[in-house]
Amino acid sequence: MSTPVSSIRNLGPAFETACTKAGITSAEDLRAMGADAAYTRLLEAGHRPHFIGYYVLVMALQGRPWNDCKGEEKAALRKRFDSLKAGSFDANRSDLERALNEIGVIERR
Repeated sequence: MSTPVSSIRNLGPAFETACTKAGITSAEDLRAMGADAAYTRLLEAGHRPHFIGYYVLVMALQGRPWNDCKGEEKAALRKRFDSLKAGSFDANRSDLERALNEIGVIERR
């Protein structure tokens, strides 16, 4: 039995829809992947990168309120986010190129 992604505190229906499009279909899958792998999958599926969305995901998977992230922890998460974004998202690619990249047809830029 699988639990909806939106059952995780801080994660709503829009995030659940994005996860479904990226092949993450349950809260169990999301927890097993962890925040970085899941966010990478979202970016590779064409989801636009947004730092707040990333740290909300991190906080959600830790069972913490979304606005609990502050100071040095938030700065460290920003570095992780920037690294994920640099490796998994290319704003200059078309939707077709992103789809082809996702299935391994073209190389990453």
